[in-house]
Amino acid sequence: MPVEIRVAAEADVPAILRFIRELAEYEREPQAVVATEEMIRDALFGAGHVAYGLIALQNEAPVGFAVYFFNFSTWLGRPGLYLEDLYVTPASRGSGVGRALLKRLAQVAVDRNCGRMEWAVLDWNEPALGFYRALGAKPQEEWTVYRLQGEALRGMAE
Repeated sequence: MPVEIRVAAEADVPAILRFIRELAEYEREPQAVVATEEMIRDALFGAGHVAYGLIALQNEAPVGFAVYFFNFSTWLGRPGLYLEDLYVTPASRGSGVGRALLKRLAQVAVDRNCGRMEWAVLDWNEPALGFYRALGAKPQEEWTVYRLQGEALRGMAE
């Protein structure tokens, strides 16, 4: 089935939030989603938007999405594209949707003169790990991701 990838529009916010919730369910943390449509709308389309989105369609129906933002590599002296989330509905997995989303993201990265494109994958998500390896992506096993959030973040800010 043909796949169409387009830039997300404000009208896609309900579908994007639905996909975020489905992804959280798949990643075994549905309770962690506190985002609202208003928050997603502001982050992607507000005056000071901080992220960008792509929508994948099959038969004109949304079947996946990607949300990304740009960071900066001091070592490369160039921006990087960070893929925050990529999700394809179960019924559309294996039909080229994920590959099409990643291809469009790579095009964006090249067009923006990015030195790299990165994302995180849960270590138990074997289907995703295999998919990314098959595309030529390499795990960065020597790095450990750290996170401050909630009370720890607020305490550090004091």
